[in-house]
Amino acid sequence: MSKSRRGLLAAGLTAAVIGSIGVASTINAGAEQIPESTVPAVAPADPGPADGAAQAGPPAEQAPPTNLPWGQRPKKLQTGRDGASSRSLKAAGLDAAAPDVTGEEAEEEYAPKGRSSRAGVLRTERTDVVPPEPPSPTPTATAGKPTVHFLYNVGSQAAVSDGAYANLTISKPVLGRSDYHTLAELAVQSADGAQIVEVGWNVDRVVNGDDDPHLFVYHWVNRQSTCYNGCGFVPYSKNIRPGDTLPQDTTKRFGIQYFNGAWWIAYDTEWVGYFPSTLWPDADFSKTGLVQVFGEVAAATAAPCTQMGNGKAGNDTTAARVGSLTYLNGPTVDMHIRSTSDLYAVTRLSARTFRYGGPGAC
Repeated sequence: MSKSRRGLLAAGLTAAVIGSIGVASTINAGAEQIPESTVPAVAPADPGPADGAAQAGPPAEQAPPTNLPWGQRPKKLQTGRDGASSRSLKAAGLDAAAPDVTGEEAEEEYAPKGRSSRAGVLRTERTDVVPPEPPSPTPTATAGKPTVHFLYNVGSQAAVSDGAYANLTISKPVLGRSDYHTLAELAVQSADGAQIVEVGWNVDRVVNGDDDPHLFVYHWVNRQSTCYNGCGFVPYSKNIRPGDTLPQDTTKRFGIQYFNGAWWIAYDTEWVGYFPSTLWPDADFSKTGLVQVFGEVAAATAAPCTQMGNGKAGNDTTAARVGSLTYLNGPTVDMHIRSTSDLYAVTRLSARTFRYGGPGAC
């Protein structure tokens, strides 16, 4: 069990149900507002390890590409004091902070996690994990195992590539007291959706122990869920780790790239770490077949009060964004945008960018 603010309850997930996609939106609301001029269309050739690279990291089994997915050399993140809040990080113009005042790393955590694939989305599942404030008994909570309801705003495209990256608005949406999480993420998947690597930010009291946004990584093997921030993930950076607190009300780049036998995770100006390909022993998962970016709410009911994004509906010009999605050595980006619930709205701004989110049912 993890330190004080984590590990409220960890257990396996059961009885997954896959639902079909609903409520599509292809509204073209105008030009993309996130600059594209500095974003390369493909990953540059890797010349090998750079001398005196800013990111030395602890000893690792593998070394990352010399350049980040967006073509820049890694540069040390500006971190805040251990245990700093997302609000204080924003005010100070910092990039991340250790989640605990002791500076100890976040440990891996088991908690509900949704997924979206070409065939549909994971709409509900039974779980032994309960949020800090258990929900009132409902018709879907039986035998002591509450049902988790997943709701999404999704952009997706079938794309064979070496990975992808995108700009994500990091927010601090309100998480209902009986709900599990609200998050935004980038996911690279095999063509059949069975193998997945994810990176993003989440507000999740079970995983993080507070209401701030935190960096998370996750992966799936043969459609089976694993855990947050561990289960084979190998840390690389000294400055940023999965579970760290992120600044709210900012926009940062998140990336995933396959390189030299591993799926590498990038955040802002550093490589975070990697998932080795040995985690998928029965699959050749070295290229994407499907790329998705989405907001996700995991709730105790089908009509939660939890906010998605920054709490503004996707048709609001101030709503959270997924911006400038780019593939590495892949096709031209042309996302299909959709929502699985009328509680949260999406608005297409370009082939690479959309606004999303909303206040939920309250």
